[in-house]
Amino acid sequence: MSQDTAPASDPSAIRFTQLLGLADGADTAQWARIRSTQLDAGRQLALFLLAANLLGAAMTVTLYAAEIPHLLLAGWAALVGVVAVTVAIRRLATRHRDGGYATQTDLRATVLEGAALAAAWSVPGFVFNTDPGSDSGYVLWMILSLLMTAGAVAMAPLALATIAFVGGLGLAMSAELVLGGSYTGACATILFTVLLIIVCLNRARSLVVIRASQMALGERDETVSLLLREFEETNADWLWETDAARRVVKASPRFAYACGLDPLTIEGMSFLQVLAGSAWETGAFSAGLRTLADKLKTRESFRDLRLPVEVNGEERWWELAASPRFDEAGTFCGFRGVGSDVTEQRASADKINRMARFDTLTGLPNRLMVNETLARAMADADRWGGRCAFMMIDLDRFKAVNDTLGHPIGDRLLGRVSERLAQLMGENETCGRLGGDEFAVVMRDATDTKAVESLASRIIETLSRPYELDAHTLYIGASVGLAIGPRDGRTSEMLIRSADLALYRAKDAGRGVYHAYEPELHVQAEERRVLEMALRQALEKNEMHLHYQPVVDAGTGNLKGFEALLRWHNPQFGNVSPVKFIPLAEDARLIQPIGEWVLRTACAEAAQWPSEVRIAVNVSPDQLQNPNFVTVVTSALASSGLSAERLELEVTESVFMHEGLGATKVLERILDLGVRLSLDDFGTGYSSLGYLSRTRFSSIKIDRSFVQGASQGVKEAIAIIRAVVALAQSLGMATTAEGVETEAEHRMVQDLGCTKVQGYYFGRPLPVEEARALARRGWDTSAAA
Repeated sequence: MSQDTAPASDPSAIRFTQLLGLADGADTAQWARIRSTQLDAGRQLALFLLAANLLGAAMTVTLYAAEIPHLLLAGWAALVGVVAVTVAIRRLATRHRDGGYATQTDLRATVLEGAALAAAWSVPGFVFNTDPGSDSGYVLWMILSLLMTAGAVAMAPLALATIAFVGGLGLAMSAELVLGGSYTGACATILFTVLLIIVCLNRARSLVVIRASQMALGERDETVSLLLREFEETNADWLWETDAARRVVKASPRFAYACGLDPLTIEGMSFLQVLAGSAWETGAFSAGLRTLADKLKTRESFRDLRLPVEVNGEERWWELAASPRFDEAGTFCGFRGVGSDVTEQRASADKINRMARFDTLTGLPNRLMVNETLARAMADADRWGGRCAFMMIDLDRFKAVNDTLGHPIGDRLLGRVSERLAQLMGENETCGRLGGDEFAVVMRDATDTKAVESLASRIIETLSRPYELDAHTLYIGASVGLAIGPRDGRTSEMLIRSADLALYRAKDAGRGVYHAYEPELHVQAEERRVLEMALRQALEKNEMHLHYQPVVDAGTGNLKGFEALLRWHNPQFGNVSPVKFIPLAEDARLIQPIGEWVLRTACAEAAQWPSEVRIAVNVSPDQLQNPNFVTVVTSALASSGLSAERLELEVTESVFMHEGLGATKVLERILDLGVRLSLDDFGTGYSSLGYLSRTRFSSIKIDRSFVQGASQGVKEAIAIIRAVVALAQSLGMATTAEGVETEAEHRMVQDLGCTKVQGYYFGRPLPVEEARALARRGWDTSAAA
């Protein structure tokens, strides 16, 4: 079946098949209701149709009583009566009502009723052998025409049944006239039948259109009633009206209830007095009420005007909208408007605003709120010619707490830090959390430089006190970067950048201190940025190269191996110190590709040396945090052909500060390859004997600071070297003394028991050609001299 997508209320969109019940529209439920209306309309005219049939049958019997046998005439009349009564009973007994639902089958079944009536009334014209030209024939034609008209009126809503009755009876009459030779009468009958059918269809179409319109109006009325009912039940909105003197008129019960007053009391009161409440006497009006007064005074329309209103001693927030009223003569009559209680919406908005501007963990202002506060402080300082200050605070050793005790303890520690920080703030200061373990302080008035520096010192001292959490005593510290505006930055963004640079300088100074911004920090930052850009291209441009420093036997002076040392020569910066570019590579996450290049280059070079000469390569903690580093080592050994026992990787103690990152497991896998491990700079960091026993180091390197101290007679340095040598001997490890520059230092470390020596006394870091030549001819004490 085809479906029409247009609504039934559009007459041009209703198809013929839909009127007959042979097809549905797009809205099947709507058409089911329309069909029920058609059946109900037919039911209402069922008795009229019955009366028309019985009256017509009586007239026909009277007409032919003298010509047709009474038995035949009575039999036909009985047939008509039975059919007419049956059709009436079927119509009256239908269960469909206006507003109900009917199927297409229900509507199609009515065609049998029309066809049965048409068949019964076709009998007189054929059976009674009436001459069309006789008086009785003419009277019968008139009776049948009237009956067809009555049927078209009574059965018009049921278009299919009407077509069956009118069309069937009209065809029968036309056929009878044709058989009687009255062709003109037959044509007139056919034309009359067609006109009746057209009128019937138009009436049926009108019924459908009217019913569809009623249904649409009913749905709209139901929607409006629902909205009005919700309006009445929610107590959310009301109407208000004032006269030209701004007095309340026609006060609705809902408006009076919203104001907490009686409708009789509120009538005639000043609208502004009703809204002001107790403030009417004191004159302490809100800004919103003053704005409303201005609008009423200037007779301007307004909307979305929010203001606080006192209702029964409680502050509520209203939202008002109104327009001025004028009479036919154009005279101002007052205002008419609507109001809403938006207290809950405002509370929700305030909550959302707080969530957007305050840190959920600590309750302090977040980065957005801190930036807004700083921007206001900068604007005030610029307006009044004053100064403001911005401090960036970074917690020292906080990451170690997170790594060892877990994030829940770390979060609680941040809460304790925020509490201490908030206690230091006065009316002039605002503190907030920027994220992670970074905090900030905004000082609105920083004209007293000593007060600013005093606050920075108190922040460091307060945050560095021990914290007691779950039977843990935690020690952290704080570093502070300080910038003064507008001296150190004309905008809040520039001032934050300056404080950030000062914080980096405080960290570089050893942490636990504050540092004020200095102009050269920007120069250094720019130099660092340019240097980083150059470093990112250093490998591609072949600016990196290796030098090799000899490592000799402390007793015999024979060459044991070389340590590969990275060097960088840039056309713009010249020779860049490793002390400068190695930390930069680690911060910029470039150390892994650079470290892999160093490892592969050193292994390829060492493969050309005699088999007894080893190569030592420094490895960054960042490299060991990469699980694929073992694959890198394996690939370097395989591609160069260097045996694993000739490679020695040097690591620092900082590797073991992040054991949770898997560095220890990576070292174990490297040891399983046969590669040696050396612990570099032992004693200068967070030394622990635990990892010495857990990790199979082949040697321990004693930092040059201890060697130089021992050569100057520092007892502590001498004691440390002896302790390290004794510890290494007990664990089966060799000891390498770094920074040996004189023969006296050589004899000293030899006497203290060191097994290997490295330093300028035996050779500076050599270019690859010199190192290769030295490796091939070996090393002896005469060469050292």
